[in-house]
Amino acid sequence: MGVPQLGCRCAVCTSTDPRNHRTRPSIHIQHGETQILIDAPPELRLQLLRTGLDQHLDAVLITHTHADHIMGLDDIRGFTIYTGRTVPVYAEASALDDLKRVFRYIFFPYPPGVSIPQIEFREITGVLEIGTLTIEPLRVFHGEMPILAFRIGDFAYVTDVSYIPPDTWVRLQGLKLLILDALRREPHPTHFHLAKAIEVANELKPARTLFTHLTHDLDYETTNAELPEGMELAYDGQVIELA
Repeated sequence: MGVPQLGCRCAVCTSTDPRNHRTRPSIHIQHGETQILIDAPPELRLQLLRTGLDQHLDAVLITHTHADHIMGLDDIRGFTIYTGRTVPVYAEASALDDLKRVFRYIFFPYPPGVSIPQIEFREITGVLEIGTLTIEPLRVFHGEMPILAFRIGDFAYVTDVSYIPPDTWVRLQGLKLLILDALRREPHPTHFHLAKAIEVANELKPARTLFTHLTHDLDYETTNAELPEGMELAYDGQVIELA
């Protein structure tokens, strides 16, 4: 729901620490000239403008089709208007069905001069090669819903997860950076809560772990002080460089 949360006046929602101000999760990845997004949340336009990442985009990858991960997809039109390039959007077959239903207006016939996102839906069936990036899709579960995580080199992005199958667990070994779901302090049926996320990170042993998809349960400074070495909360606009 983002932080501040509507109607809430808790210490985190009223915090002046910008690291407690949380839009819905997505990540921008750049390798050389290649730039991709994973997910397109409702605040995508604001995220891109705030970080100056609004000039070039090679692809969008979708983990799953809950509203907080796709409802900014229409804002991709900003890239296509000024570049004249179609942006591919990659997702599983079931997710593509959802996207075509939710964004069906994109494919209606329009007269010249009408602005619509120029996107092309592409099915994820295996490892992706996008520009200079090799991207491995990984199966995880969001409650009973099968969704995707992604591994790119020594980095993995695992959001909205409550269960990691054994085959995926093997593929999450040897990471320099793991970005992992840690919704709140109390257990949740479809997300890792903080203690579970810490347990998973301790077992996978990445060099560094950032926790994402955070609610107002988790104050940035207070929670970071409690975390084991090598683990921390992610925050909006954070930039991480990997060698």
